[in-house]
Amino acid sequence: MTPLRRHRMIKIVATLGPASSDYDTIRALFEAGADVFRLNMSHGTHDDIAARHAIIRKIEADLGRPIAILADLQGPKLRVGIFANDSEELEEGAAFRLDLTDKPGDATRVTLPHPEIFEALEPGANLLVNDGKIRLKVNDCGKDFADCTVVVGGTISNRKGVNVPDVVLPVAALSDKDRKDLEFVCRLGVDWLALSFVQRAADVSEARTLAQGRAAILSKIEKPAAVDAFDEILAVSDGIMVARGDLGVELPVQNVPPIQKRLVRRARAAAKPVIVATQMLESMIDSPMPTRAEVSDVATAIYEGADAIMLSAESAAGDYPIEAVSTMDNVAREVENDPTYIEIIDASRKVKHSSIADGIVAAARELAEKTDIAAICCFTESGTTALLVARERPHVPILALTPITKTARRLQLIWGVHCEEVAEVERFKKAVINAVRVTRKYGFGTEKDQILVTAGIPFNQPGTTNILRVAPCAEHLIVSGEPE
Repeated sequence: MTPLRRHRMIKIVATLGPASSDYDTIRALFEAGADVFRLNMSHGTHDDIAARHAIIRKIEADLGRPIAILADLQGPKLRVGIFANDSEELEEGAAFRLDLTDKPGDATRVTLPHPEIFEALEPGANLLVNDGKIRLKVNDCGKDFADCTVVVGGTISNRKGVNVPDVVLPVAALSDKDRKDLEFVCRLGVDWLALSFVQRAADVSEARTLAQGRAAILSKIEKPAAVDAFDEILAVSDGIMVARGDLGVELPVQNVPPIQKRLVRRARAAAKPVIVATQMLESMIDSPMPTRAEVSDVATAIYEGADAIMLSAESAAGDYPIEAVSTMDNVAREVENDPTYIEIIDASRKVKHSSIADGIVAAARELAEKTDIAAICCFTESGTTALLVARERPHVPILALTPITKTARRLQLIWGVHCEEVAEVERFKKAVINAVRVTRKYGFGTEKDQILVTAGIPFNQPGTTNILRVAPCAEHLIVSGEPE
């Protein structure tokens, strides 16, 4: 029996939660197609997170396949206070005040216990409450108050969230809770950290300093300020998540699709993974079948060339978590078999090659497309070579061979990359032998096929990709241990 491998390029991220917290369910999610498991630090205790982490690592050992774990930090939460009657109805056109007064609210005012918001507000700014269901416009404001007009009314109740889309808030992306959570998950050994509430590049730099290289940093783009500062944020991030749910609250919903397309392309050009997230198969929380619109949404992210698509509540709290992963897997296979998919991916490839490594991977992709090549095999320490190959979006699978467990796990998030942990090699001949063995082991090629092998000489030094070879998948390479 051929060991487990994927038959698609895009990766699937599945969030774990109450509906997916035991060994059997998590293993079934992986076997159905999940490549990365997301641990949402907004929900569950540290004990819950540790238990899920341990189960994932047990499945990884049982199946002999690396699995990536992404810890998603909550970020600061901006909320109104409480109401004397628990809730009130705000009428359109009515006056409403937000202030720092420590007493229950009513139909005319409520506490907003965030002085940093008042510091940044200006007349004309918009405030969104309860995921944008209520919209307030600031008429006058000071260091401890904001007098507003209700633009869109509705029910406002205790501790509902507040969004401030029009200004950059003097609020750090990491709260005290986030800093504790970050240290906890880094000690556990997660592979990726997703950073919420990013507004500027400095927010990412703080998380990187605290992580100390123990996990890669993925910035969630969920605020207009982050869209405006995207190039600077991308430069200091290891990856990007397009968090469309929050973007759709703070921006007009019609702005989100073009933003998604732009961010995906820019992340791809920088050879950094990009996840498209939020409400992809929302109806499958309580239905075994998605809507046609949801399937189209998933397909759009695949056609754009995103590295990964993500399930949130669908796999964490829904009634059909395994079916949701299977649906994504099936949609991905169908889309990637569409000739139009290849045309779109090829047309969107705009990469400036400026180094020897860039030239090597570009040559590998071109050879793979113009000749009979089964796979591109790259030996990598840090994962950079695999990232560069993936940026090219070749038509054949990418096999990333590495002696470093951490690298193999992190690369599970990357488009088209199949990761395998191998022993360190000191000679290129041995690298070719290992590449042939992995290619044959997982059914990527047969004895009649050829592969491309990229590596850096001398070995075991990151950033030295400088060699490319065509090699046959011949049986004698596996048996004898030496190529011709």
